[in-house]
Amino acid sequence: MTEQTTEQTTMEEIMAETTTEQVEALHSQIQALENEVKEAKETAARANAESYNAQRRMEQETDKAKKFALQKFAKELLEVVDNLERAIKDTEETGTDDASLKGIRLTHKVLLSILEKNGVVAVGNVGDTFNPEIHEAVGIFLEAEKDIIGQVLQKGYILNERTLRPAMVMVGA
Repeated sequence: MTEQTTEQTTMEEIMAETTTEQVEALHSQIQALENEVKEAKETAARANAESYNAQRRMEQETDKAKKFALQKFAKELLEVVDNLERAIKDTEETGTDDASLKGIRLTHKVLLSILEKNGVVAVGNVGDTFNPEIHEAVGIFLEAEKDIIGQVLQKGYILNERTLRPAMVMVGA
């Protein structure tokens, strides 16, 4: 019977070793699968983040394009505004027909209103503080205080906070 007991013990040990090896193999296989799942989740998260960032960049670029699409057209319209202002000044100086002056002023007012609705705003008034981002100093105005605009030679305009044309001004020294 001792021989049978020894055989049975050896058989149990072999079974235990086989089971332990199988368990270890299964644990390592589970660990490998968990690592794969973790990597897949990280890859998916990165892909989602990249997609989200690309979408945000596209939206920002679209907004910027919409905001500044009128830039070239608006800049060209500024010549019309300048000519209307010259016509108003000349008409006032020569004392020409009041009806013509009213028509020119009304046209000027409507044009400025349309430009303002589309984000174009005039800058550079006498008494404003000089700002090199929106003003271009072309001379010194002796009667004005330091860094204060004393005379405006040509109005400047901005479109949605971007300078279309700097105002040409004379500044106090």
